[in-house]
Amino acid sequence: MRKLTVIFLFVLLAAALPAGAQDALPDFIQHTECEVDLTGQTIPIYHLGDLSGSYAFITQPLLAGLADAMSYYNAHGGICGATLVSNEGEHYRDTGGDRAQAQAAYDNFSALSPKPDVIVLYASADAELLRSQLAEDEIPALISAGSVEGLYGEDAATPGWVYASNPLYADQIGSFCDYVAANPDRFPNPTIGYISWPGAFGEAAFTPQTIAYCAAQGVIVLDTPEYFLPTATDITTNVQNLTDAGANILYTNSLASGPFMVAKTVVDLGLQGEVQIAGVNWALDTSVGLLSRTALNPDTGLPAVNGLIGSMPFLWWTERQNPGIALINEQADANQRSLSAKNIAYLLGWGIVDTYAEMYIQTVNRVGSLDAVTGAEIKATIESMDYSPLGLYNFNYQGGAIRALPDNRIAQIAFLNKEATGPAASGDEAMTVDLPDGTKAFIPIIIPLTPFSPAPDLRPGGADVPSS
Repeated sequence: MRKLTVIFLFVLLAAALPAGAQDALPDFIQHTECEVDLTGQTIPIYHLGDLSGSYAFITQPLLAGLADAMSYYNAHGGICGATLVSNEGEHYRDTGGDRAQAQAAYDNFSALSPKPDVIVLYASADAELLRSQLAEDEIPALISAGSVEGLYGEDAATPGWVYASNPLYADQIGSFCDYVAANPDRFPNPTIGYISWPGAFGEAAFTPQTIAYCAAQGVIVLDTPEYFLPTATDITTNVQNLTDAGANILYTNSLASGPFMVAKTVVDLGLQGEVQIAGVNWALDTSVGLLSRTALNPDTGLPAVNGLIGSMPFLWWTERQNPGIALINEQADANQRSLSAKNIAYLLGWGIVDTYAEMYIQTVNRVGSLDAVTGAEIKATIESMDYSPLGLYNFNYQGGAIRALPDNRIAQIAFLNKEATGPAASGDEAMTVDLPDGTKAFIPIIIPLTPFSPAPDLRPGGADVPSS
């Protein structure tokens, strides 16, 4: 896993540079000072997940974010001199969303000698599949998805070796219900119809605990959800079933084509003035805005997802007053990344690399060398770290008490106006870009509606679950 690549240039640099080669990074990146010189060694980032199936719109930009971030950090001293690497086939695998492929990829990685210190996962289903194996092999995993079972087990009370950068999906719908309850003028008599994909991810926010919590806030959640496959091209019946039952809000725990299909169907049925679309943080991704370019709201001329509300538990591309966001924008442009690549996963790729830097510095400082680092030692570091990767979000698992970062905020999708000064009020006012397929892309932007605050704890037995 760690290759001692003694290159003549590295040998020369080792004599001239101190162990704290991280000083070459911008001043706003405040890593712990290196106490051990790792020049000439490598630190791999292992990851596995769906890069070609339903999640591809989200995950392909992750590869771009990881590649750009690793290149930048390596050019600025690496991790105490060590070089970050992640090569296809060797360090990451595309599972296509197939459970058997996910297991095969993990079997390959966990059989390495030495085995990985830590891996990155993409999806809730993979976390649930590998949860017990990761614990047995003592390999912690970082993930941006958050089902209760994947993080806390079937009993919802056993924190494992998987750590999520997002709030639990169950907690995110609780944040949304808080927002709805706080805005009765906008949401009179709120009734949520849950419409999503089947499976660990899609069903993660529809639980007895979330239904009870929302009800306690005065928000009804219909007791019969509707599920559709990611490949579905007509979900009219699903939407009508919920709206006929009284839903005036449709909440989806899906991504990419999922929120788009819900919004498109609402517009096709002429319900855009009566039904609010809402969803998980992935519903606010750039991919959702771009997919919606061919389904316009006839009332505004803007894509159907305009005004979609959901969670945004980290800083966004437009918040350039943050130096980390400014750096990411600068590097994405320097690497000629397309608009579709500028999404949630690209940001998280940078967050992962900066997290690896701080995580390995702290761990190596404690154990004395890179060879002495183990999964158990990385786990100890994860649970003790209090760090903000590039300022995007707060990495603090409260001494190991939690497995999902709690900070969240509510935001909505809008589209940039021609002057690039704010959201467009109509299609005529919107900035568009001609695409090779002959369509025009509207430029999606995110407008925060609330400040950051901890999401309610709505796993079974959670502190904010109403008593029965």
